[in-house]
Amino acid sequence: MMPDPVEIAFVIAKIGMVLFVILTLAAYLVYAERRLLAWIQDRKGPNRVGPQGLLQPLADLVKLLTKEDVCPPAGDRWLFFLAPAMAAIPAIMTFAIVPFGAPLRLAGRDLPLQVADLNVGLLLFMALSSIAVYGVALGGWASNSKYALLGSLRGLAQLISYELSMGLSLVPAVMLARSFRLSDIVAAQAGCWFILYQPLAFVVFLVSILAECKRIPFDLPEAEGELVAGFHTEYSGMRFGLFFVGEYINIIVLGGLAATFFLGGWHGPVLPGILWFWGKALAFAFLFIWIRGTLPRLRYDQLMHFGWKVLTPLALVNILATAWWLFLTGGA
Repeated sequence: MMPDPVEIAFVIAKIGMVLFVILTLAAYLVYAERRLLAWIQDRKGPNRVGPQGLLQPLADLVKLLTKEDVCPPAGDRWLFFLAPAMAAIPAIMTFAIVPFGAPLRLAGRDLPLQVADLNVGLLLFMALSSIAVYGVALGGWASNSKYALLGSLRGLAQLISYELSMGLSLVPAVMLARSFRLSDIVAAQAGCWFILYQPLAFVVFLVSILAECKRIPFDLPEAEGELVAGFHTEYSGMRFGLFFVGEYINIIVLGGLAATFFLGGWHGPVLPGILWFWGKALAFAFLFIWIRGTLPRLRYDQLMHFGWKVLTPLALVNILATAWWLFLTGGA
C-alpha cells in the first residue's frame, strides 16, 4: 500500500511544530522561572536584554555557544560529550506519544494531534524515562571528578527509586482506561477526569515527577553546598546548557503527561482542546517553579526514605484498592 502523502506531510508538520514549541518553551521557561523566583524573593530578575528582559534567553544562548567547550584531561572524551545529549533527547522523544489536541479534520479525514499514537505509549514513556538516567550516570563517570561521580551516584539512586513509584501510580489509570495507549486514556476522561477517581495516584505521580526532574526539594544530585554542581560540575559551554535544556524540556513533557493521565488531556469546555492541554502543562511548570521558591532541600536519607517507605507502599495500596473497586462495581 502506497503511503498517503497528506498523512506524511501532516506527520512532518507535527514533528516540526513539536520541536519548535518544545525548544522555545524550554528557553522561555528559564526566563519565566528567573522572573517568578525574583518576584517571590522580592527582587527584579533579568530585565536588561530587550523589553522586560524578553531577549534574555537569546543572550544566554549566544553566551553558551561562545564559551570554550573543554573536557577534563583524564576524562573519557566520548562519553563526556555523549552524556548531555542523552539527558535531552529522551525527553524530546517522549513528547512524540503525547496527544496535545483533539483530532484535526483535514482532507475528509480525522488526523490526530499526536506524532505517534502507539498502543504501548505508556510503556514507551517509562522506557525513555529510564534511558534519561544514563545521561546523569555518564556525565559524572566520564568527568573523572569525585564531586561529579558522587552527584551521578545520587542521581542514579534517586531516579531509579522514584521511577518505581511513578510507574506504579500510573497503573490505576491504565486499569480505568483499559489501555496503554495515551489517546485511549484521554478519551476515557471525556466525562470525568481521573484525578477525581485517583487523587492519591495523582499526588504520588506529582511528587515522583518532581524527583525525576531533580527539582527542589529533590535536587540532591546538584546540591551545590555539598557537591559543587554535582554530575555536571566539569561541563562548560553548550554542553553545560544541554543538561538544563533537557531539564526544562522534561518539566514541560512531564507536566503534559500529568495532564494526560489525570486532568483529561485536551478535554475542557469552550476553548479549543490544544489550548486546554498547553494551559494544563504550563500550570504544572508554574507549580514546579513555585515549589522551588518555597521549599527547602531534603536530606539524602529523607529523600530515599520518602520514596521507598512512603510513596511506593501508597502506590501499591492504591492499585489494590482500585482493583477491588473495579471488581465490586463490575468494571473488572
